[in-house]
This record gives sequence, C-alpha cells and structure tokens, in this order.
Amino acid sequence: MNFDFSDDQKFLKSEARKFLEANCSTARVRGVLDDDGKAYDEALWKAVAEQGWLGAAIPEQYGGLGLGYLELCVIAEELGRAVVPIPFASTVYFVAEAVALAGTEEQKAWLLPKVAAGEIIGCLATSEGPGPVTAGAIKTTVKDGRISGEKVPVTDGDIANVALVLAKENGKPALFSVYLDGEGVTRETLGTLDPTRDAAKLTFKDAPAIRLGEAGQGMEILEQVLDRAAILLSFEQCGGADRCLELAKAYALERYAFGRVIASYQAIKHKLADIYVKNELARSNAYYGAWALNTNAAELPLAASAARIAASEAFWFAAKENIQTHGGIGFTWEMDCHLFYRRSRQLALVAGAPRVWKERLVSHLERRNAA
Repeated sequence: MNFDFSDDQKFLKSEARKFLEANCSTARVRGVLDDDGKAYDEALWKAVAEQGWLGAAIPEQYGGLGLGYLELCVIAEELGRAVVPIPFASTVYFVAEAVALAGTEEQKAWLLPKVAAGEIIGCLATSEGPGPVTAGAIKTTVKDGRISGEKVPVTDGDIANVALVLAKENGKPALFSVYLDGEGVTRETLGTLDPTRDAAKLTFKDAPAIRLGEAGQGMEILEQVLDRAAILLSFEQCGGADRCLELAKAYALERYAFGRVIASYQAIKHKLADIYVKNELARSNAYYGAWALNTNAAELPLAASAARIAASEAFWFAAKENIQTHGGIGFTWEMDCHLFYRRSRQLALVAGAPRVWKERLVSHLERRNAA
C-alpha cells in the first residue's frame, strides 16, 4: 500500500512552502509576538484565504475548493513549519469540521462559505479549567436556546466571531454555536506561553445558542471532531519539528568550537539523530492518520491517537534539542528557537494534552482487542 502523497499534492505542498517563505518569515511572526495589541496577522489571514486554503476540504457547493483531506494535510504541514500566527486550526480543523460533520444543511450553507472566504474566525470552547474535558465536568448550561457559563482557556477566543461550545441541555452534553459579537458574551484576554496564538476566557450570560447535531450527542460529535483535528494538527507538528531539525543542523555546521564545527562532535550528532528518529516516527503515524481520515476508515480513532501522541512528542523534543544545539545563544530573544518551542507547547495542549490521548489510545486498543 502506498501512503505517499500524489504528484499534485506534492506540488501543492511546494507552492504552499514558497508562498509562506515569501509571506510569513519569522520576522513577521515576531511582529505579532512583540505587539501586545496584535492577536494575529490579519493581512496574512486574508492572503491565506485568497489562496483558497481555508476551503481546501470544504465542498465546492459551499464555496470551498473541494480538494479533500490529503490536500489539507500538506497545507497544515507547511503552516506548522512556518509557525503561522493565524487562527487557521481553530477555524478549519474544529469549527468547519464540526459543522460539516453534524450541521444541518442550513447551518452548512451559512457558515462554510464564510469560512472558505475568510470572513469568519471560529474557536472551540470546551474546557472550563484544569483537567480533561468530560461530561461530568461541564457546568455551562443551555435553556430555551440561551447559554450561560464560562469557558477557559479558549484558543482564539478573543478574535473569533463564532464559538463551538460544549454545554448541557436538560442534563445532557451537546454542542452549540454561539455568535460571540452578539449579546450576552464577554471576553477576557489571557496571557499564554505562545502569544502568537490568542487565548481568552469566555463568559456567557443568556447568550443565544443554536444546537449542532442531536440533543445529547455533544461528546460523541466532539470526539469525532477531535480525531480529525488531531491528525491535521499532527501534520502541523511534523512541519515544525522538521524545521527545528533543519535549524539545528544548519547551526551545527557553521558554529566552531575548539577549531572544529560542532557538527563533528558525537554529542551533537546524537542530538540530531534522535530528532530525526522521532520526526520519522511521527511522520509515519501522521501518514497513517491521513489515510484513515481521507477514507473515513474504522481505524480513524486509533490512528488519530497515535498520530497525536507521536507528533506532540516529536515537536517538543525537536524544539528543545534545537535550543540545546544552539547552546547559550539558543535561549536569547534574538534567536528563532523559542518561536518553535512556544508553538510546540501550544499545539500539544490545544486539543487535549498528550496524557489524555494516551488514555484514548489505550481505550481504543482494548476495545479492538476485545472484539
């Protein structure tokens, strides 16, 4: 079985890299990091929308390109490589996927064309504090189409127009879309390790809410959305991890110590080799996940968990070892190493921590083995 991308998909990947190299340098990423009043790069967001990437997997009837998940995967990898400071993941991987999966025809016709055109920014609001998101932990409630409660932290919650909120209706979890610029919604900006990705606390007080899917199906739909998002995020993480290896290798080949380039020292060789091994393991799991996602295979939940775990570990390890390879200068503000370290931590938590995915992986394996 061939798990590699087609020539057309590789061409898309190449063109995406060229576009981001020209339009999303690390200096541009720092422009968001250094500006306290700037939550994301609006000009880059518009440019990405014009490329059609936001609608890569959205059917043509809803204003998208109708390409498919494999094309979205190769785009995601390049976005991760460039540590783009835009709300792509929140809008495309979570909100658009949830609506495409469980929305009514009316909901799809209203939201998906706006996502594809870059007119809407979305966010996923499930957490209500530390700990995994479970049905028992949900305190936010919906009554008569009005939602009340708090969600924290919410990635891109300070800049989003629409939130997908997990809340209880008649005591059962369900997902609701909430218009954040409307009545009954307040936001509080939160400081995070990676300021290039916005985060906020959302407070709802009798805000209008529209249910997505059937009553009581909130956790079931959420799990399906998370599985799909985990695979797409794993490609972002693979892209970031590969870039860390490139940066570490380049520095090791130009930095001299005791009359030799440091790449000639065994300790540095081992660091780079360890990064490479973890990156390749993550990539193999991500490719398997891409196949499962594109074919909607029964192995999708298992593949998503494996991809999520391997990619989170690989990106964090690569970012950490990239700093170590650079030595003392790697910790300074002037170097780009910290941009990737920050993003590795942010991506590892945005859809649930690795320990949560490890538990999911074990559960899926147990169910498969018991069948």
